[in-house]
Amino acid sequence: MKQAVILAAGLGSRLAPYAPMPKPLVPVGGRALLLWALQAAEYAGCQEAIIVLGYRAQEVQQAVAAQYGGPLRLRYAYNPDFRKQNGLSVLAARSYLHGAFLLLMSDHVVEPEAVERFRYREPVQRGVLLLVDSRLEQIVDPADATKVRVHNGKILAIGKELTDYNAVDTGIFLATLELVEALAAVERRYGDVSLTAGVQELALRGHAEAEELGEFFWQDVDTAETYAVAERWARQRRAQRYSER
Repeated sequence: MKQAVILAAGLGSRLAPYAPMPKPLVPVGGRALLLWALQAAEYAGCQEAIIVLGYRAQEVQQAVAAQYGGPLRLRYAYNPDFRKQNGLSVLAARSYLHGAFLLLMSDHVVEPEAVERFRYREPVQRGVLLLVDSRLEQIVDPADATKVRVHNGKILAIGKELTDYNAVDTGIFLATLELVEALAAVERRYGDVSLTAGVQELALRGHAEAEELGEFFWQDVDTAETYAVAERWARQRRAQRYSER
């Protein structure tokens, strides 16, 4: 797997009252949210990251160019419909894709070691693989979480309104072009599409799998409360690494 797609187009309206900059640039542990996603892509063994921009796109792109000095080749796609659902951002990247890819959210802080497993395995051959978290008691904002019902490694259902679920979506996907095709099919029917709807479409075909994240940290940064959780973890991580030197 050589490519990563990072969704960074949205308005980030829930966090906007607390941060003057575009959401992908909000610093967590002294590093912009988007740079955490880029580091995760590095750990997964990707060589190229396609960043999908929308809201305040030029500002985000300029900041990334100034702040990122890693090995990934960066490419940018633009989603003009960034006020709609996030599946359209995946579709905005499709012309750059040539096989299986890592799909990440720019507003999720993910412990980079969580995706290092993908560096050493074959890419998925069809559909999508989603890392899920079954530690439900640790979810900071369960009302906003995307719930997942998993059985024997298969996703049976996914959505924020699920009442029968045993895991939540971490926003970390290994995807194939079948996901892009599924999203395009839903978009043709309804004129809009969420990433969740595309995964549900694949689940109906039996082509959506789930794998436990394990004990690694992740946090969807949407509110002041979830930001505080991510910031506290990032500071602890930095302090631990400093003490190990």
